[in-house]
Amino acid sequence: MMLSVLSYGRLLARAVIGGLSQTDGRDYSLVSASFGYGKDFRKGILKKGMCYGDDACFIARHRSADVLGVADGVGGWRDYGVDPSQFSGTLMRTCERLVKEGRFVPSNPVGILTTSYYELLQNKVPLLGSSTACIVVLDRQSHQLHTANLGDSGFLVVRGGEVVHRSDEQQHYFNTPFQLSIAPPEAEGSVLSDSPEAADSSSFDVQLGDIILTATDGLFDNMPDYMILQELKKLKNTNYESIQQTAKSIAEQAHVLAYDPNYMSPFAQFACDNGLNVRGGKPDDITVLLSIVAEYTD
Repeated sequence: MMLSVLSYGRLLARAVIGGLSQTDGRDYSLVSASFGYGKDFRKGILKKGMCYGDDACFIARHRSADVLGVADGVGGWRDYGVDPSQFSGTLMRTCERLVKEGRFVPSNPVGILTTSYYELLQNKVPLLGSSTACIVVLDRQSHQLHTANLGDSGFLVVRGGEVVHRSDEQQHYFNTPFQLSIAPPEAEGSVLSDSPEAADSSSFDVQLGDIILTATDGLFDNMPDYMILQELKKLKNTNYESIQQTAKSIAEQAHVLAYDPNYMSPFAQFACDNGLNVRGGKPDDITVLLSIVAEYTD
């Protein structure tokens, strides 16, 4: 009996020491890959920067943190002769530049969004449009994930095959997400425009092996959690190729479902809940960023 108590004590000590060394020792990082589809996929998949249709995204690293973002340009601007991808693409490229220049605080992803948006507002080049946005920051040393989400893009954190954290969707009313906007002076009152500070933010600890999926609504409107989790089961290790392949299979499945007229998609379900008789997938641009929390190596 004594021996087993001693060995248990030793195991406990090792676990505690292991735990301690984990909190102060190793830096974490994200191994990330992206894949997506523009709704009008004749254009070729990638435009300037990382854009799929009117969606845009970035993956950037700095000494202290890994940062990712997705944005979904609001398509309605096309009716006014404005290319919706300009706004989302410029917003993401600006966020990426701020990160690479170290002009951000890891614990404040809303700040990255705010600084970028105000930079666009002061831009000498006239830029019009609107976009949702989601920013995810891994602080390497503290092992904390800090997030900011404005609108209906978002993220999931998956651990042991279950969703342990997720973003909250922000909608003004059905199919009208919160969005950052720059409108022409004559239309300023009539265009929806939310403050970047209205973004929903959260912070929590992550563990090695956690999977982080960041995506635009083109994914979440077409694939329920259980289907996404099924695809994530195929992820066998943390190498880039495996992550890229899984990101691709998730985006492909969402893309196929988006054009299925008989499929009861999450979007159609949401529409029905709002008194609209809708079936089928929701054709949309789809952007998937898939990341795994790993030990940091230079």
